[in-house]
Amino acid sequence: MSSPAVFLDRDGTLIEDVGHLDRLERLRPFPWSADAVRLLKRAGYAVVVITNQGGVALGIIDEHVVVDVYRALQDLFGADGQMDGHHYCPHLADAPLAAYRLDCDCRKPRPGLIRRAAAELDLDLHRSIVIGDRWSDMRVGTAVGARTAMVRTGYGATQARRPPDGAGADAVVDNLMEAVSWVLRQT
Repeated sequence: MSSPAVFLDRDGTLIEDVGHLDRLERLRPFPWSADAVRLLKRAGYAVVVITNQGGVALGIIDEHVVVDVYRALQDLFGADGQMDGHHYCPHLADAPLAAYRLDCDCRKPRPGLIRRAAAELDLDLHRSIVIGDRWSDMRVGTAVGARTAMVRTGYGATQARRPPDGAGADAVVDNLMEAVSWVLRQT
């Protein structure tokens, strides 16, 4: 039987949004992130990071740094806080770097990242949740039939005040730990 998942945006949701995170010294996980992941894992959810990383296409970030950040988070979160997957989009349709110039289906709000993770991990998207700090996160969740929670960290406080037409969230909460509390109450 397919498992439910919680798909987490990275910057502004799981870690502080410091702009283009181009080196590990700038990595700042929120103090509650490791515990939030542990609680989700104990409740039986797969936890998958989904993140747009356009800085790669702009030449600001080396792609290996994106992977190194994920590995550093895995190390920080410990054995009982291991995330199940990490999917990122390094593309931009108008990227200055030709290798990353692509109008892809993996750039949120398009659903490619989540669909790829669901296929790899046998995930039930209709029992899953997307948590993020932008309307693009909410839209990708809606596109795959998942519930959504917007956090007010990162860009969330500003975004929550100005929903674009047709966008919504099932919950708007202060941070990832409150989102996890909301998820656990839904179960």
